[in-house]
Amino acid sequence: MTGEFDLIRHYFQRPAQRSPLGIGDDCALLAPAPGMQLAVSSDMLVEGRHFLSTVDPVRLGHKSLAVNLSDLAACGAKPLAFTLALALPAVDEGWLDGFSRGLFALADAHGCELVGGDTTRGPLNICITVFGEVPAGAALLRSGARAGDELWVSGTLGDARMALEVFRGTLSLPAPLFEIARTRMEQPTPRVALGLALRGIATSAVDVSDGLLGDLSHILRASGVGAQVDADAAVGRVAIASHAERPAGGFDPALLRTCALSGGDDYELVFTAPAAAHAAVLQAGRDAGTAVTRIGRIEAEPGLRIVDAAGAPVGQQFASFDHFA
Repeated sequence: MTGEFDLIRHYFQRPAQRSPLGIGDDCALLAPAPGMQLAVSSDMLVEGRHFLSTVDPVRLGHKSLAVNLSDLAACGAKPLAFTLALALPAVDEGWLDGFSRGLFALADAHGCELVGGDTTRGPLNICITVFGEVPAGAALLRSGARAGDELWVSGTLGDARMALEVFRGTLSLPAPLFEIARTRMEQPTPRVALGLALRGIATSAVDVSDGLLGDLSHILRASGVGAQVDADAAVGRVAIASHAERPAGGFDPALLRTCALSGGDDYELVFTAPAAAHAAVLQAGRDAGTAVTRIGRIEAEPGLRIVDAAGAPVGQQFASFDHFA
């Protein structure tokens, strides 16, 4: 097997489901149900920038789709299909086998069909465009937050950043903790079920890919509001911080705040909802099988105010990930 189209047929061609054509034609055809809108998002993963060369290809296949499904989750959209553009330095059949298995395992779990794409020779680069559907007018947007809304986050925060610090050599973790953190970094869980459950409840949402505060700022800017964030509530979502295997004496509080508030690769949802919907948010989390935590509130005054559990301002500075900073 040496040709581009042999590669596609062997690793990526499957029976068509939602698309009348499947893969292999000049365009993919998708027909959302009546009254539904298409939600479309693209994400690119570049070796050395978004993932390490040592990553298990099964995990990389999973993550490549997961980061796109996370965007659908933030929109409250149900996954339908995706395209894959793949640049490969060479045809490595073992790598392709693992990558495609990880990719399709997650795709099958969400009923998301591969409907086309492209392959070429070049530095390892993965670009997926995902398509979902959402009832007209029901999409979760960044622009709906209002003063008085509660601020929530799903799942756990900061563990992926902890793993990155280990890879950078700035942190040492016991093996069990490193494996938890590394799994969060390399195999994130897109919160699709939660996004669907929050339709009609949340007033705004965004997924946490570049860091909690940085991504929250998109909501604040689009909605024309400010927020107060409880740093200690966010730190409480770092899974390994309270693990039984944590280092003696625990972790440096400043490190935990950095990881929870500005660490990237979490792929959780940060969202807002009226205070009156507090019980409904908790129920949505239960229905989706995902923990949700209130970490602050939306305020009319623009800007971001970070406080501790006692309400005192936190002086530490935080900078979320920026590709060109």
